[in-house]
Amino acid sequence: MVKTLHPRSYDEVIHVGHYFCHGFAVVMDLTSLTDADAMPLVDFAAGLVVGRDGAMERVAPKVFLLRPRETFRAAAQHPA
Repeated sequence: MVKTLHPRSYDEVIHVGHYFCHGFAVVMDLTSLTDADAMPLVDFAAGLVVGRDGAMERVAPKVFLLRPRETFRAAAQHPA
């Protein structure tokens, strides 16, 4: 399952971590933020995926997909 979140401040990035740590892939949409406001959230997400052995990719400007390690195994078991 994929959870899409639109954090509006650094205070709301905790929800990204919550869903990610519970095994959800998370789309983090930062398009409503300025570059300066978005950068700390991107830094948080990068640290989160490194610390939890996940992956992060930019899917559009200011939109990022965070994938927990568990999704790698699921994708390998069910190839498209």
